[in-house]
Amino acid sequence: MIIIRFLVILAAGGAAAASLACDYPPLVLIPDGQTSTMEELITSQSGVRTYIAGMEAYLECVSEELVAIGDNAPAEYKAILFARHNAAVAEMEAIAAEFNEQVQTYKEVNPDPEPTGMGTGN
Repeated sequence: MIIIRFLVILAAGGAAAASLACDYPPLVLIPDGQTSTMEELITSQSGVRTYIAGMEAYLECVSEELVAIGDNAPAEYKAILFARHNAAVAEMEAIAAEFNEQVQTYKEVNPDPEPTGMGTGN
């Protein structure tokens, strides 16, 4: 029994190390809509788009690993990959929501017409 448990832990650890090959994008700094300039928001928008593209690539990588490990992989390892996937989706949604909230705040503080097209596009 101890040998089987050791092998499961070893397999999960080795598989987890393989999932580290998926590049998790760095977080993007989103300026405060009350104090930022339009230029800062536009720069941030570009960063958010780059972040989302990187996160989509990360999610694809995790999904590919999940398929590659197959049905016979240890349940613990599958749980780790599902947790990474779900956490990444939640983070991506939170970043997009925060950016959109700061754009809305900027528009409320600066009611003068500005160029349109602000938002994550999602």
